[in-house]
Amino acid sequence: MNTAAITALKGVDVAVYVVDASVSHGRGEEYVLDIIRKSEIPCILALNKIDLIKENAIQAKIDEYSKLADFKEIVPISALKAENTGKLLDLIFAELPPGPLYYPADEITDQPEKFILAELIREKLLALTREEIPHSLAVVVETMEEKKSLIKVGAVILVERDSQKGIVIGKNGSLLKEVGRLAREDMENLLGSKVFLELWVKVKKDWRNQQAMLRELGYNIKDLKE
Repeated sequence: MNTAAITALKGVDVAVYVVDASVSHGRGEEYVLDIIRKSEIPCILALNKIDLIKENAIQAKIDEYSKLADFKEIVPISALKAENTGKLLDLIFAELPPGPLYYPADEITDQPEKFILAELIREKLLALTREEIPHSLAVVVETMEEKKSLIKVGAVILVERDSQKGIVIGKNGSLLKEVGRLAREDMENLLGSKVFLELWVKVKKDWRNQQAMLRELGYNIKDLKE
């Protein structure tokens, strides 16, 4: 997954690096910073979660990160409270050159419906499990069948360990039921139809390092070596 992300940097106009301003930077940040230093792509640093730190500490964070890499801009934001997010968007758009209209003006995405539905499920999972399994789960919509006024959706939630499977299911299946309820509501709003959603949880060890699995999940890794 890391290699796919690094490969995706080729050909982009601007990168946005989002860090948690409420904690000290560590080895993970150094890894990303090293990639940014080697890249010739303009990079905007978004210092997120400023709502969790004192106002006088924000400038100290800006000064700290400005010495670590040559950022195009450094913007303190709070995604939770939408603070400075408008400014961040303006800075991103300023780096994007004008180009042709590749898709119809009323088309909001080029992603297939199954991918969007999978992301809706994953969004609910991340919101309800919070920091327990953030990068270890994926969702694959395997079936999508329309029957009269009902759309049947079958999706598999992938985790890497048995303990994570228990977290996703919850006590007596409570968490999985809540994920299904919330995701189904969003799906019905998106598709304009009643949705019957079935969810299964499977353990697939080390799925993040399996190229076939990553391709199925939509990662563009055709240029990567086995």
